[in-house]
Amino acid sequence: MNYLKSIFLILLVIVCGGGFNSCTPKVNPVKFAIASDFHAQDVPDGEERLTSFIRAAENEDVEFIIELGDFCRLDSASKVYRDLWNSYGGDKYHTIGNHDMDVYDEQEYVKGMNMPGRYYSFDKGDFHFIVLDGNNLYDGKEYKHYAKANYYVNPKMRAFVDPEQMEWLKKDLAATKKRCVIFSHQSIDSFLNNGEKVREILEDENQRAGFKKIVLAFSGHNHSNYTKNINGITYIQINSASYVWIDKPSMTEKRYPKEINDKYSILQYSLTFDKPLYAIVTLTNEGAEVKGTKAVFLPPTPQEIGLGDSIGIYPLVSSIEDVSISFKDK
Repeated sequence: MNYLKSIFLILLVIVCGGGFNSCTPKVNPVKFAIASDFHAQDVPDGEERLTSFIRAAENEDVEFIIELGDFCRLDSASKVYRDLWNSYGGDKYHTIGNHDMDVYDEQEYVKGMNMPGRYYSFDKGDFHFIVLDGNNLYDGKEYKHYAKANYYVNPKMRAFVDPEQMEWLKKDLAATKKRCVIFSHQSIDSFLNNGEKVREILEDENQRAGFKKIVLAFSGHNHSNYTKNINGITYIQINSASYVWIDKPSMTEKRYPKEINDKYSILQYSLTFDKPLYAIVTLTNEGAEVKGTKAVFLPPTPQEIGLGDSIGIYPLVSSIEDVSISFKDK
């Protein structure tokens, strides 16, 4: 009997990867390129920034590219950016950002960007990816999607994941046995007004599954960069590919010539980077390796303008930092 028990324990160790409490599925590596907040039509070098991202994805031979919202408009002047994005030969995915709803409604944008829906999921190898839509208003009675700049209201009334999407998320998570990665424009950890309820869904599914199933959640929107862990799930803020909005005069007259500043009004309150920011992410059974990019602020710098090292709770940085994340159960 003791001999049989020993054989059983050896087999258990082999099946579970060397630990008795970490019986998790084995996966094949998946690599993708991620960027956020290009605001391509709002900066003088939007075309060059997007081209650099596409070229990096091609050079890294990724399986897909994804942007986390506030990408570009659907008008004819922005066609160059959509064509550039579509020139990438592999799979490509969009996320709806709040500024994507400045002129359009969600049906128009989903159709114009060839998205499968305002929220959706897809599989690559042994990973399951989920794209969420936090662009909803809630007045305490009903939910309404952002459309044609209707979201310039009390901040407490915007940035919600609607109940219909919540129910879909629960079912979508339960239907897969793969490890899961979440994408959203607004951060689930700090910006969504009902982010705590979304995190509860993710954490409940991890508990139900019996292993660290939902491992990562990427977001943009805040033009910043940080990594934090909440109850076993890692949340990563992806910095803007282009600039940081500081909401005060940025001395841009010292940064660009008058004709550029006159054409791109957003520069008056923004600090641009000298090159685009994006990241290459590699997922394995052991964890994730995020290889970021580093830039510098075009002068005048934040210090020269009298800014500190953050804007509110968000770090004021010109980089996406490299980070290694372990998927091992604690």
